[in-house]
Amino acid sequence: MDVKKDRSDTLKLLKTSKGQIEGIIKMIEDERYCIDISKQILSAQALLKKANHQILRTHMATCVKDAIENNNGEEKMDEVISILDKYYK
Repeated sequence: MDVKKDRSDTLKLLKTSKGQIEGIIKMIEDERYCIDISKQILSAQALLKKANHQILRTHMATCVKDAIENNNGEEKMDEVISILDKYYK
């Protein structure tokens, strides 16, 4: 796994979503059409979801894997399960 590339890809997603959110704020201030605003919100959510997926995948491949190899993986696995519980609510 190329952690630097994953980090770069994740940052790109987050910066893009930041731009979208700033655009959404502007759309609301400009009293743009609600459906157009809603579509942009859904798009920003999708980017954030993808960024979170990449972060968790990298965490599993690095931190959790290392913890399991050192017989200390249960705590790391519990952390991931806790995040997934929140994700699916």
